[in-house]
Amino acid sequence: MTPDGVSIAYTDHGGDGPDLLLAHATGFCAGVWRPMVAALQERFRVVSFDERGHGSSAPAPDGVYAWEGFATDALAVIDATGLDHPYGVGHSCGGALLLLAEMRRPGLFSAIWAFEPIVFPVEGPVAPTPNRNRLADGARKRRAAFASREEARANYSSKPPLMWLDPRVLDGYIDCGLRDLPDGTVTLACEPEHEARTYEMGGSHGAYGRLDEVTCPVSLVCGETTDALGPSLLPLLAARLAHSTVDVWMGHGHFGCLVDPERTVASVLAAFNRA
Repeated sequence: MTPDGVSIAYTDHGGDGPDLLLAHATGFCAGVWRPMVAALQERFRVVSFDERGHGSSAPAPDGVYAWEGFATDALAVIDATGLDHPYGVGHSCGGALLLLAEMRRPGLFSAIWAFEPIVFPVEGPVAPTPNRNRLADGARKRRAAFASREEARANYSSKPPLMWLDPRVLDGYIDCGLRDLPDGTVTLACEPEHEARTYEMGGSHGAYGRLDEVTCPVSLVCGETTDALGPSLLPLLAARLAHSTVDVWMGHGHFGCLVDPERTVASVLAAFNRA
């Protein structure tokens, strides 16, 4: 339970070695990390969680999806599981929330690996943009209900962007990203309106102007063909971080870390070996 009363679902996967926390992207859930967990457990004690409004976690109070709330979720999980100076791995919103959590508790993380953390290189918070955000518009149009998980899998595996995911990642999303209804059908665990509001708040956290507060090593990774935080923008973030590297994955887009789990694990291990 977070200080603002949100029940957060998490899984302590166990494993040998230092602690490691996994944070997913907007609209997803902890299950997408499934193939990475199996490999990372050989080197770390791994914990994953569903952010508020996602997976099995409760929605945000009053429907407000300010990204500081996602950082609060991470801190609550760290406290509940007793993670000690953990490493952090995050994708998109997940990368941003790890940086925000580190700002709240300086020295919290041993190191952070972030695939395209949504930290827009603008000074100060950006006001939310209701009804003027293409990602939010797309989320509101998203199909929410399916007759079964099998129907959902067939739908997602036939069109981008989920068709690009490693099948094991997609299976993890099908398992935790859908909620069973009493009539036997399934619906999105992250309601389209909640996802839309999350996108609309994506620039309001103002983390770019505070990146100098993050003193742990940060590995910034992006896809060459991304339409999000790519090769031209990540160096701007890196310049404000005390200890950072930038790695561009050729031929990949914003979902690169979910498309190639083996490369993700290798990149994470290399980054944390350097830290």
